[in-house]
Amino acid sequence: MDKKQWQEKGAGHRARLRDRFLDRGLESLNDIEVLELLLSFGTPRSDCKEPARQLLKTFGSLSAVMETPVSSLEVVKGVGPKNSFAITFVQSVAGRYLKQRLEGKRYLHSSKDVREYLEHSMRGLKREVLNVIYLDSSHAVIDSETVAEGTLNVNTVYPRELVKKCLDHHAAAVILAHNHPSGSLTPSPPDVDLTKKIFHLCSMLQIQLLDHLIIGSGVFSFADTGMMQDIAGECRQLSQSLTG
Repeated sequence: MDKKQWQEKGAGHRARLRDRFLDRGLESLNDIEVLELLLSFGTPRSDCKEPARQLLKTFGSLSAVMETPVSSLEVVKGVGPKNSFAITFVQSVAGRYLKQRLEGKRYLHSSKDVREYLEHSMRGLKREVLNVIYLDSSHAVIDSETVAEGTLNVNTVYPRELVKKCLDHHAAAVILAHNHPSGSLTPSPPDVDLTKKIFHLCSMLQIQLLDHLIIGSGVFSFADTGMMQDIAGECRQLSQSLTG
């Protein structure tokens, strides 16, 4: 088989994969085929099946491949700047889509969407980041942003600056979220101290801190476990002692 025949055979194979996706959706493709199509966007004349197979073998799963930096992807034979770009580009597009899907929606009815967005954008990161989701008085999502990176505690996040951002967004409520690169879902003492400090500052300005989520191997919620209620109780006791 000459080069032209080989390229035509590969093009026919990828066309069949695309047609299958269009007819039956993503569920009709296995993970190797998904990666093969993504890689082929960058190198349409190359055989991408073996590099796709090696990516899965090296990183363990499709989600792990999608979360891997370009420099690490290119360690795999057959993966270069052109086809690895397609993988990271799709990952970034998905993050923007999930974020924009939240805007204007009430948190009460879209908490699942919020968690999906946070898990997508924060799971797999190699360093800690703190994200804030700003809500209006009806708990509709105004915006979200990363406000700190690195080791997160009361000495690095600067709660007063975070509260100022809440005021700049005219937020009536907020949700905090940060990741644990280790995958652990157990709040550390600095996590708890930071949550308490921000809760106290927000409550003084009539801003509700609804929840603090930790993204790791899953999602931990301060609110769902009753910790936010305990912190609110401590805040009330402190206010009463100061005014009493």
